[in-house]
Amino acid sequence: MVRELLKRGADPKSVDDFSVSLERGNIRDVQEQYIQREREFSSLIYPSAPTLGFSPLHYACVSENIDMIKLLIEYGADPRVLDKQGNHPGRYVETDSENYTQIISLLEEASVKAEQEEARRNKENRRIFPLEKRLETVIVGQKAPIEAVASAIRRKENGWNEEERPLVFLFLGSSGVGKTELAKQVAKYLHSNEDSFIRIDMSEFQTKHEVSKFIGSPPGYVGHDEGGQLTEKLRKTPNAVVLLDEVEKAHPDVLNVMLQVFDEGRLTDGKGKTILCKDAIFIMTSNLAQREIAEQSQILREEAEKNEFTNPLKDDYNSPQKKFINQVIYPILRSHFRRDEFLGRITEILYFLPFNSQELHMIAEKEMVKWAEKASQRHQVKLTWSNDLIELIVKLGYNVHYGARSIKHEIDKRVINLIAKAHEYDEFENGASIHVYVENGKVNLNIDKTKGDKKKATGFLGF
Repeated sequence: MVRELLKRGADPKSVDDFSVSLERGNIRDVQEQYIQREREFSSLIYPSAPTLGFSPLHYACVSENIDMIKLLIEYGADPRVLDKQGNHPGRYVETDSENYTQIISLLEEASVKAEQEEARRNKENRRIFPLEKRLETVIVGQKAPIEAVASAIRRKENGWNEEERPLVFLFLGSSGVGKTELAKQVAKYLHSNEDSFIRIDMSEFQTKHEVSKFIGSPPGYVGHDEGGQLTEKLRKTPNAVVLLDEVEKAHPDVLNVMLQVFDEGRLTDGKGKTILCKDAIFIMTSNLAQREIAEQSQILREEAEKNEFTNPLKDDYNSPQKKFINQVIYPILRSHFRRDEFLGRITEILYFLPFNSQELHMIAEKEMVKWAEKASQRHQVKLTWSNDLIELIVKLGYNVHYGARSIKHEIDKRVINLIAKAHEYDEFENGASIHVYVENGKVNLNIDKTKGDKKKATGFLGF
């Protein structure tokens, strides 16, 4: 039966989504499925057993059916898949079973092959669609930081790095220029698990005693059993992408802790236990030197574009960009942190330039596209806009201190508020078409398929 199902296209990687919890549906649906499972399941599994997230391989291991296990593995079942309780299939094989050793051996061999195949597939995907290209599809501008981060990760992925030390980046620049977003996208590229992105607000660790909140309190002190904000998360996901936001606000003793991490790839918590984190990636963000970066942005941008055009492969350590870091940024960092050894452990110090006019227009356009997708999904509304709307948003909305956030806020204020108001006043219903345009310096809506006579409603006045 199993072979026939697999031949007909049954997915050996599918998972069971049934739960006896009533959260997943109404009581009648749950009862009907429960009765069906009670009728069809073998006597080895209780219908009410916690099988949420079980794969076919989990069920085969529960029944200890070696032929079924081999068949599922042959068709691509992954022994590494965890159920909702966090258990892999081998966890359900009874240790005193006469088939235990053989089954575990099969699963371990299949796991190794699955990991090798996954590594091969990932490498091929990276070759076809490099990290730089992926990042550029979601992040506007900031080509230099994107390329530097992608190059460092490529070295790490292919074994051309210092194995005992994690990658460490320092992102500099004003708010809203993409520092946090780049960190998030790196985590998304490397991991599918949301827990693999750890964000810590370093402004919460400005005093000496808050080191214990960071790594956990020592024995005998309040909070000893709770663990630290960083250590507990790294213990669960030692290869996470860790964002240390506004690192310049942290107390020097907290930075001493991070120095150990950056230098040795391990961290000792308040309980004296060592956490290995050499496979993690640490990204620190800071607003230090933001004024200097903004003042030199046009020159730095022009030089970067000129170097790329004349010799894109040349890494000139005498370039204006390198001189700017060494002569302007580094003294500012040294004056603030006062620890050359701390700065020396950073893999790359990268600055994020304020957006130019073209990039601001791209940000506004991307934000409108995002709202058009939401309008279609939530309300079946087709949303379009004129070019002069983008011009107006950029002209009135951009604030250098808030970057992309100011553009998004302006769209919320001038466009989305207007559409929400029209919706509340029943100016349109699901299935409508809305065109946003500018007239006499104000945003207006041109609405098709209004309620009632379905005639076109024009000139819903905005801001």
